[in-house]
This record gives sequence, structure tokens and C-alpha cells, in this order.
Amino acid sequence: MLEKFPITQYISEEGKTVHSEATDITADLVKLFYEKMLRARMMDKKCVNLQRQGRIGTYVPYEGQEAAQVGSALAVEKGDWMFPTYRDHAATMTFGHSLRNLLLYWVGRIEGGIPPEGKNIFPPAVPIASQLLHATGVAWAEKKKKTDRVSLVYFGDGATSEGDFHEGLNFASVFKVPVVFFNQNNGYAISVPMEKQMNSKTIAQKGLAYEIPSIRIDGNDIVAVYLETKKAVERARNGEGPTLIEAVTWRYGAHTTADDPSKYRDQAESDQRRTTGDPLLRLEKYMKNEGLWDEEWVTTMENKITNEINTALEEMQNYPDPSIDDVFENVFEKPTWTLDEQLKQHRSIKRGQMS
Repeated sequence: MLEKFPITQYISEEGKTVHSEATDITADLVKLFYEKMLRARMMDKKCVNLQRQGRIGTYVPYEGQEAAQVGSALAVEKGDWMFPTYRDHAATMTFGHSLRNLLLYWVGRIEGGIPPEGKNIFPPAVPIASQLLHATGVAWAEKKKKTDRVSLVYFGDGATSEGDFHEGLNFASVFKVPVVFFNQNNGYAISVPMEKQMNSKTIAQKGLAYEIPSIRIDGNDIVAVYLETKKAVERARNGEGPTLIEAVTWRYGAHTTADDPSKYRDQAESDQRRTTGDPLLRLEKYMKNEGLWDEEWVTTMENKITNEINTALEEMQNYPDPSIDDVFENVFEKPTWTLDEQLKQHRSIKRGQMS
């Protein structure tokens, strides 16, 4: 199966063009790629630091997976749908999510799952693979409404061991719905390496059972990610049905800030990958080879991003205090009698404390 699903690459680790279609990428688009990936990485590093300082809760880092998330997010259009996991905030912030709300999510605020007006971004899915069914259902609804809107759904390698993965692919195949299944294969489902959770050599091959076109790409090559996701999105938009993309990538850090990856993998491999396969470094090499690199531009951009992140942090910290009523709302469309009783009890206790 490795022969049937080779890794598609457009830009090599040395920053050289290795695919003829890479020449279709403009200088402005390359700069946009770098800016969005740098923004994502700086946000990720800030969030890890905030968690270590006790200013946000447990955090899920994505450093190393920026190309997979940013490149795919740039391939969809306004009005399309995005279904992230708990690790895909680089994708959602690229698609237009508010940085303030992303930070609010990590302090447990309900507002953290609410995207800006006009942005079709589902809240991060914490249950593994459940979002594949949501994405498929929404795509089916859009098809029945005769729109050209597409669903882009993210999931990890561990999600392919869940029934929801197979149900989502089967339904999408049968009804030919406009959904792109975007797998980020970073080698580990929490602490379990890929070879211990499946006998398949690739994830892309799992599309064969459902007659879904599948491709395996270098997930650290943002040009490959962008162009191949764009092809899949256009297929879906033109009524040609779903696509399964396996983006082979790597996360440098822990599964979450509550995890110790050194217990189940050799962290020296992460150190080595930073010097060879890093998505930002690869694009930097490409830009230097193409005469697009500008140190002053990068410094200006870093300052701009730092100010944007600091502003979002200040807005998060100054956000109005939450209401305990939020615990009781948005559970059901109409509250059950049990929730009503609990809310009344809470309010009576609150009044007693205040009097």
C-alpha cells in the first residue's frame, strides 16, 4: 500500500521545487503562507507559556503541524464549513476565528466556542471522531439545499479507529456529499504509535473500501497541502463527492500540557525534525531560494503578530465574569424540568448568600 499511496510533495525539505504545479504559487501567496504559519506558531507558544503560568487551563499544542492546518484552511472559501478537533486552532484562526475567543476557550468560557458572525466554524470536538458525522451531515444538508458549500473536517490518526470515522466515510460516499476528510497523521494517538493501533500501512488506503478518492501528502509542505486540499474542495464543490487526505506530519511537543511525551517516544526525534522537516524552516528555505526572503519584513510581521496576540490576551482577561446560569443553558433546546429545578435551587442559594 505504501507504493499505491506515495507521499506527494511539492517543495522538498531543502526548499527546492519538486513538482511542476508548484510554479503556480505566486510570491504574494507564499508570503501569506509564511505569515499565517508564523502567526499560528507564535500563538501556540504563547498559549503554552500561559498554561505554565496558570493563566489558562490545560492546553493542546500543535507546533509542527502548522503547514497542515494553515494550508488546508486557506483552501476553503468564506461560507464553507470547518469542523476542528481540539488541536486545530491554527486552522480556525486562519479561517477567521477570533484570537480572543480562542483564548476564552482555554479558560473554560462558553464564548470560546462561538465563531465570529458569518464564519461557519463548529466548536472544537473533544470526543474522538464525532465531528466527522457532523461534517458529513452538514455537507449533505448543503447538497439538499442545492448550495455549493463544502465541509472540511479535521481528525487525527487515532480517530480512524473509531466507528464514527467509518460511518462518516460510508455515508459521504453513498450520498456523494461535498466533504473533505482531512487527516493529520502525526504518528501517535496520544501515547499509542500508529503501528500499534492499525495494521494498515497508510490511512489514505482506508478510502478504498468506500470508493473515495484518497491521497497521501507531505503535511509539512504547505504548498502540497494547499494545492491538494484545493483540488479536493473543488471536486466537492462541483458535485463529485468526498475526498480523503492523509497529511503526514509531526507534533513536536506533548499531546497536551498534561502529558509527558518522553514516556512513550524518543524526544530526540523531535529535535532532529526541527532541523529538517519543520514547515516554517522549509518555506523559509524556499523563499530564500526564490529571492523572496526579507528580514525586515519578517521582523515587522513578528511585531505585528505580537501586538495582535497581546491585545487578544488583554481582551480575554478583561472579559466580563461568567454567569453560573451558563451551566444550565444550551444543554437542550427547551430545558427539562430537572434543569429548571436545579436552576431554581441554585438561584435560591445565591440569594441566600447575598442577603
